[in-house]
Amino acid sequence: MIYKNSKKKLGFGLMRMPTLDKANAADVDVEQVKRMVDLFMEKGFTYFDTAWMYNGFASESVAKAALVDRYPRDSFTLATKLHAGFFNSLEERDRVFNAQLEKTGAGYFDYYLLHGIEGAMLPKYEQFDCFNWLLDKKAKGLVKYAGFSFHDSAELLDEILTRHPEMEFVQLQINYLDWESEWVQSRACYEVAVKHGKPVIVMEPVKGGTLARVPDEAKKMFKDYDEDMSVPSWAIRFAASLDNVMVVLSGMSSVEQMKDNLGYMEHFKPLTEEEKGLCYKAADIINAQIAVPCTGCSYCTEGCPMKIAIPQYFSLYNEDMRENLAEKGWTVNFTNYANLTDKFGKAKDCIECGQCESVCPQHLPIIKNLKSVSEHFDH
Repeated sequence: MIYKNSKKKLGFGLMRMPTLDKANAADVDVEQVKRMVDLFMEKGFTYFDTAWMYNGFASESVAKAALVDRYPRDSFTLATKLHAGFFNSLEERDRVFNAQLEKTGAGYFDYYLLHGIEGAMLPKYEQFDCFNWLLDKKAKGLVKYAGFSFHDSAELLDEILTRHPEMEFVQLQINYLDWESEWVQSRACYEVAVKHGKPVIVMEPVKGGTLARVPDEAKKMFKDYDEDMSVPSWAIRFAASLDNVMVVLSGMSSVEQMKDNLGYMEHFKPLTEEEKGLCYKAADIINAQIAVPCTGCSYCTEGCPMKIAIPQYFSLYNEDMRENLAEKGWTVNFTNYANLTDKFGKAKDCIECGQCESVCPQHLPIIKNLKSVSEHFDH
């Protein structure tokens, strides 16, 4: 069995950890993360997911402080990744990997992924022979299972798994909002993984918080059906109900979120067909209202020359687009936007360099969307 704790399908994604300074993703509230780790482990969950650039490049170090230094190595499962944006030579692949071993102090990685493979990045992974490089790490005992995360079409996923059957698992963006999306293709990609016999790790099950803050109509529908289940629980359970899914990652940002997730995942029950139907109805409601389908991964911000807080601005814009602005005229998000611009570039400061769009896993027209944000907030 590729994952020894397969009955516990919840994974702790160390990507959106709580911070002490909201303007600094690297200023992680380590003490709160320790409490979250303890709760997670106490309930028998063991899968932790990090990456080189998460939380302003601090995630792997926090994994060491909150997890590796405090628990026996064989009591948890740790996954991390190599991203194409951080190496340009054969030697740099190892430099990143060795730094990850040092930052985490883990000794080895249970799961190691080539990170965010898509059409534009695949040639680089092939050019630097990363698939064989990863197998070599496995042969040396530094990695237990080799796989990759993926953001592209089902057709390309099929090509990659056909070309690289040695990959043992795949990490996919799966949630009920993207299940039938022509861009994300959650369902189609999942079916390709099933066809190739590859277990699936789910990322973005709550779509960066979008499925935790659904429109009132969808929220009422869920609460009328089961008042005790939280709104985000429907999204996590939707992904976990898929037979070929071994872990659903949740990027939890507080002790409260951890407690909520553990409450329904400790003794997980798959969704019924009726409950899945409610999720599809919620997707229709959300799709009718969402303006920018950003997941808040922040890949776009690390290299932005104007230091624009792109995900935060999109979040504020989405909230306002759901409001009756003709009636209200003003919302608190205008103040929130102004406060953010004290530390970050404004939406109108975009120089259209395209760096953000080149790394966006959702393939969003970020430049165009920033113009919409600017028209709304930059008065």
